[in-house]
Amino acid sequence: MCYPPGARPPDVPADLLPISGGAAGEDVILTSEDATRFRAHLAKAGDGDAGVVIAPDVRGLHPFYEELAERFASAGVHAIAIDYFGRTAGTTRRGDDFEFREHVAKAKTTTIQADIASAIGHLRGATDARRIFVIGFCMGGRQAFFASAEHAELAGVVGFYGRLSTREGEEGTAPKDRAQRMRAPVLGLFGGADPGIPATEIAEFDGALKDARVTHHNVTYPGAPHSFFDRTFADHREACEDAWRRTLGFMKNGDPAARA
Repeated sequence: MCYPPGARPPDVPADLLPISGGAAGEDVILTSEDATRFRAHLAKAGDGDAGVVIAPDVRGLHPFYEELAERFASAGVHAIAIDYFGRTAGTTRRGDDFEFREHVAKAKTTTIQADIASAIGHLRGATDARRIFVIGFCMGGRQAFFASAEHAELAGVVGFYGRLSTREGEEGTAPKDRAQRMRAPVLGLFGGADPGIPATEIAEFDGALKDARVTHHNVTYPGAPHSFFDRTFADHREACEDAWRRTLGFMKNGDPAARA
């Protein structure tokens, strides 16, 4: 499971929090290019020109990701977390009993990327964000990698344990197959104990990015499982703190190898 019940986002390292934090988040309803309405959660930072679109795991816009958006805002990054399932589940809030699997099966990369485009536009209009990143987790991590090839204006993408292979019968291609189209710098964060993303696939992805001359940096945390950032902070404290520092360092200066 990508999201253990009861887990909350890990705390931002205290030394990375500005004196003036962001405001509490609010739900907004966005409209995609096909006129689909979908729910998102917007959290505005106190100031700054960096913004991030958060692509969740398979559960869509869960409270974990709403709180994560607010964590980013407290660190000085405007944030908006989106839902994938406006076309099949509507815009109402959902509980932990939401049967997400049937909706995941109906979600398409093309429509998810269209929703990301709408979120980018809303973030630009509602905040001072001008350097926009996309960050994703699990299913969203894969979509974050795809976003580098789909949205030329992005300042960068961050994929947390985004799956790198393509399953039989699955729509589209793997991230490595889209490397030649990628323009935004890429930061990939993976768990060394994640059987679904073996080291061989990470190496192939890294090689494809090098061949395509995409600015990138991939990090593997030894012993960390899939969804390490979504589990209790105490279980994977060092990996979570380092992931925060790398993500915020990237968003601060545009270098995926940076660490705040």
